[in-house]
Amino acid sequence: MTIVFAAGTALGVLGPLTAKFDNPVCQAATLVFSSGWAWACFAFLVGFSRRSRIEATVLASSSLAMAVVVYYVFKFVFPAAVAGVPGDSGSGENPISQILAWGAAAFILGAPVGLFGNIARTPGIAGIPFRLLIPLTAFYETSVRLETEAPSLGSDVTITWQVIRLVAVAAFVAVPVHGLMAWRSRRGRRNQWDRQDQQDQRDRQHASVVPARRRPAP
Repeated sequence: MTIVFAAGTALGVLGPLTAKFDNPVCQAATLVFSSGWAWACFAFLVGFSRRSRIEATVLASSSLAMAVVVYYVFKFVFPAAVAGVPGDSGSGENPISQILAWGAAAFILGAPVGLFGNIARTPGIAGIPFRLLIPLTAFYETSVRLETEAPSLGSDVTITWQVIRLVAVAAFVAVPVHGLMAWRSRRGRRNQWDRQDQQDQRDRQHASVVPARRRPAP
């Protein structure tokens, strides 16, 4: 649990922290850590790491809300304007209203996302649709931003979103392929074990019948 809240703190700090460095790598990192899909991914992974669905729901919700508080407090203390990140004016304005609004949203939305992450642990085909949630979210968000915001922003921002979208597409393809291959592998091993059990049963039956035939007549 401590690791989860430490990761939430890091998520809240990394976005505004990397914005303070004026180079393409840090600006790309700022866009990633300030994107909605990245925060959804955090809640999803928290749920994925828990065995209990109740724990996954509660921990994802609370840690995501805490990350929001850290994010806006850090921005207030160390303001920095970031291109391509909505609401980043860099003015150091009072964060209370943003913390209340976005913190409540994170607390409410983090619960189902954490639950979906926990359900994604389900082996086989049943868990595949839930594992596609984050790639689909990343693809949708970057597509919308490229269509509505990219013309007014620099090439670095556009390239970052394009790369994220390509990675999301690759993940969207790789996740079901990996899931189906793992399911077929488990099914093959299960069939092999079943055949081995049947063979063992036949061997035991044969071993019990043969001595009975050789027993001398009284």
